[in-house]
Amino acid sequence: MNNNIVTVRVQGDFACFTRPENKVERVSYPVMTPSAARGVLEAIYWHPQFRWAIREIQVLAEIKTFSLLRNEVNSKMSLSSEGFFADEDRTQRHAVCLRNVDYVIVAEPIAKPKTEPAAKHRDIFRKRVAKGQCFHRPALGTREFAAEFSPATDAPAPLADLNQDLGLMLWDMDFPERDEKNMPLGGSKSVPITPLFFAATLRAGVMRVPRYPIGRGE
Repeated sequence: MNNNIVTVRVQGDFACFTRPENKVERVSYPVMTPSAARGVLEAIYWHPQFRWAIREIQVLAEIKTFSLLRNEVNSKMSLSSEGFFADEDRTQRHAVCLRNVDYVIVAEPIAKPKTEPAAKHRDIFRKRVAKGQCFHRPALGTREFAAEFSPATDAPAPLADLNQDLGLMLWDMDFPERDEKNMPLGGSKSVPITPLFFAATLRAGVMRVPRYPIGRGE
């Protein structure tokens, strides 16, 4: 058994884990993605000596969706601009979001070579969750949908009758490695960020996350 595994319960009134193929129209995956789960954990505790590896996402509440139509703008205001009039650049966009979500995230801290052991980061994370401490408020896909987090010790069991093939899901983004000056290795400033995917399935309310995405690793 892996003693470095940590768990945390995450809840929220609304969530939106946007599918990348839908461009500007935001359509949520039916379940939290591993990259969104990593973002929640990093909001609670982050350190440059380790990274979070998501192992499971347990679904504790029925999957419910709702539609949202809102006003947005097409462009960003430049710092050198003399003014920006939202009424002249406004557009309506549609979103399909999730309602009343409840998850347990199962993850493991992976320490970098020649650094402090992962067990230290595991213990710090558990203490921060117990105290409700975080670096910034965790979000459920987008920053406007705030998340509540708590220890998973009293969480109910995953939905035993929830079985579903979710198709390809975003595993994480592959960011280029950087040097001590935070510049991409290889000398190029325009190294692309590559999305990585995996075949996602829900079995008895649990989505297990592979150690490697499609086309990588074993």
